[in-house]
Amino acid sequence: MGFDSVAPYLKYHDKGAFLLCRTSNPGGNDLQAQRLSSVEGEPLLYEHIARLVQGPWNLNGQLGLVVGATHPAEIERVRALAPTVPLLIPGVGAQGGDAAAAVKAGWRGQADGTTVAPIIVNSSRAILYAASDGDYVAAARRVAIETRDLLQACRM
Repeated sequence: MGFDSVAPYLKYHDKGAFLLCRTSNPGGNDLQAQRLSSVEGEPLLYEHIARLVQGPWNLNGQLGLVVGATHPAEIERVRALAPTVPLLIPGVGAQGGDAAAAVKAGWRGQADGTTVAPIIVNSSRAILYAASDGDYVAAARRVAIETRDLLQACRM
């Protein structure tokens, strides 16, 4: 799929869309880690997607990228290629992604506390499966708060 698949969503100026860039699943290597010999510099597919979203595809600043937490070095690479694009980072917790490494690789802030490029870190499985019996609501709340506090601490 190319820009023609993304363009219809850009008509809604008050909305945004996240494009898959580098996923956490091992099968992501089948395509995302392949070199594109027909593109200048022969980038990996995920690098090419990051460049397109940082540049010509992001007409109104509405696009973000999905980059899995299990690949912190690749989060850092995507951030270098797309320094102002929001990143959705799934896979922290139960999927094996390290919260501190993900935040370090993707979040960019300034000394005054403002965010240069936002990140949204997702840890759904750890929260969804916080308890197999007993008080699920309390367990899910506890894990959600612990995750939030950990992510906030990693920004410092």
